[in-house]
Amino acid sequence: MGSRIHSVDAMRIVAVALVVIIHTNPFEGVGATGNAVNFVLETVARVAVPFFFLASGYFFGLKTRDADPIAYFRARARSLTGLYVFGIVVALPPFLAGTAVEASVAGESPARSVGWRIVESLSPVDLLYYGTSVSEILWYVPALFVALALVAGFAAAGRPELALPVAVGFHVLALLGPEYAGIVDLPFDVRDGLFFGFFYVSAGHAIAARGWRGGSGRSGALLAATVAFGLFHVAERYAMGYVLGDASIATGVYAPSFTVGTAGFAVSLFLFLLSRPGLGASTPLPAWGSYAVGVYVVHPPVLAVLGQLADRIPVGGSPLAETVGWHLAFTPATFLGALGVYLAVHRLGVIEVGGSHFPRLPRRSRLSGRSRSE
Repeated sequence: MGSRIHSVDAMRIVAVALVVIIHTNPFEGVGATGNAVNFVLETVARVAVPFFFLASGYFFGLKTRDADPIAYFRARARSLTGLYVFGIVVALPPFLAGTAVEASVAGESPARSVGWRIVESLSPVDLLYYGTSVSEILWYVPALFVALALVAGFAAAGRPELALPVAVGFHVLALLGPEYAGIVDLPFDVRDGLFFGFFYVSAGHAIAARGWRGGSGRSGALLAATVAFGLFHVAERYAMGYVLGDASIATGVYAPSFTVGTAGFAVSLFLFLLSRPGLGASTPLPAWGSYAVGVYVVHPPVLAVLGQLADRIPVGGSPLAETVGWHLAFTPATFLGALGVYLAVHRLGVIEVGGSHFPRLPRRSRLSGRSRSE
């Protein structure tokens, strides 16, 4: 396998597009057929976040094979911290503006509502661990931080092979909770670094540690496994929501964060991508993969702003959000809007694509400040 895995790089931008689909629900509410299509899209898209965790664990394993895992973790921790701060800085202003607008419409004090929203966003547990204090979508970043810290800890202790069995135990416990089986009553959220991210990061790390290399002889079998697990994933979630559960395809979309089938689908897909490292090399997708992390952290405020506008712009006596055209446009508009904002702040010098995401003053402001001081 070459130094660059084009297939994984290409999948990054595809995966973040799938994340946007999860959050925009493009066909939900367009009758039973629309709900059914949205259910399938949303189910397939659930492979995206596990893919990101798997890739992070895999490359963590490759980078630390002959290096200090703690030193490499520190570097990743700095990168993730900058990314998280950037996500909060971008998301907080439009979310506070939305809070003020909603309060004004409801006849409440905008200042008081914004004040309470700021206080809520300072919850230490939600801000530093769950990552949901400003936007629930940002949960992935601190979850990856925690998961990498756990894997690095096992590696530093000289027992990296124990990380995956321990992670499996936590993940199984999460599946027994209310998110899936409902057998165990867990009084806390399990979509986090310990119960969710740890499992996939340690799985990716284990794949790298075992020196797994794909080959042309395996790719066909792995593709078949990916399709089979994908179909199982759809059937499993359909059974859980619409057969065993009380959800109705006519009225809504059953959308749990993860199920048993998610793991098989994600791992088989990741192994298939490793088996075909040149897949996508002749397309722009691998290069676009470097924008994936930015689109991920920027799309929450773009999503919120577009949603607010669509709810308030009338079209033929109904809000724009209820039109078929909007259902078709919402997802690409959110994706392209987030990409545009991300590239804009990069060109302004606020952050650096592929580098530091700690926000800094725009380049012109720094230059003008330097000129005044000379």
